[in-house]
Amino acid sequence: TLFRSGYHCEYKMRTGSKPDGCAICFKVSKFSLLSANPVEFYRCDIPLLDRDNVGLVLLLRPNVQCNTPALCVANTHLLYNPRRGDIKLTQLAILLAEIAGVALQEDGNFCPIVLCGDFNSVPGSPLHSFIKEGYLNYEGLTIGKVSGQEMSPRGQRILSIPIWPEGLGISHSCLYEQPQKHKSEKSGDETLEEEMSKTTSEEACTKESTQLIKSDLQHGFSLSSVYSHYIPETGIPEVTTCHSRSAVTVDYIFYSAANNDISLPPGTTVNRRGLKLLGRLSLLTEPDRKS
Repeated sequence: TLFRSGYHCEYKMRTGSKPDGCAICFKVSKFSLLSANPVEFYRCDIPLLDRDNVGLVLLLRPNVQCNTPALCVANTHLLYNPRRGDIKLTQLAILLAEIAGVALQEDGNFCPIVLCGDFNSVPGSPLHSFIKEGYLNYEGLTIGKVSGQEMSPRGQRILSIPIWPEGLGISHSCLYEQPQKHKSEKSGDETLEEEMSKTTSEEACTKESTQLIKSDLQHGFSLSSVYSHYIPETGIPEVTTCHSRSAVTVDYIFYSAANNDISLPPGTTVNRRGLKLLGRLSLLTEPDRKS
């Protein structure tokens, strides 16, 4: 149906035996595909990463005449288990590193980014805040509090410092420490991305050695959420998924907001290419589910 309606779809099936996965579909009259980069979180040599969740990162070029930057679109479904925040954060770091390698442009800036998916974390949780704020100090944080899915995560161990082993090859700035090759439809793109990834990694290592302590995580994207997660008039939470016991928000759409589409402190400027939110569909609340 989507194909007949003019869409092209990229799909990444989960590793393991289950047939589900992540897909990104786009209108071919509006965008051209520059690269498709599937992301597997499973690592046979790293016990922490023994789950079959995946992600997908596309680089798209708008089909317009003016000099418009490319658009990086990413989708994922992080681990559900509320008591394994260590795995969730590591999976997220892998995805962010992949986005950084794909979205970095020749001028050293990131192109606009749309990051969406099921993050299995509630609004205001440490994982959710890390995506929006770009920084997280996880010292003393229990693994069950990372996603905010459990109200009283008692008797759980503290996140180890560092969370993931050095062999993963990802820095605390959520960047690859070695250049990664990305599948591209144009010859020469791999060389360009390799050079940009190398530059980013070197800068990240320098920054970490002077600014970050071991329990700090950061990323270089300035992301806003499409939704406020609460109905302004009533303060009732919006929900994106319903279970037998509750209805919560765990699914999100984040985007690189243009300077005039975000609230900044007086005198603050942000030099980046961003997107302006023109509209959004409404979400249900838990009372709506029962009516």
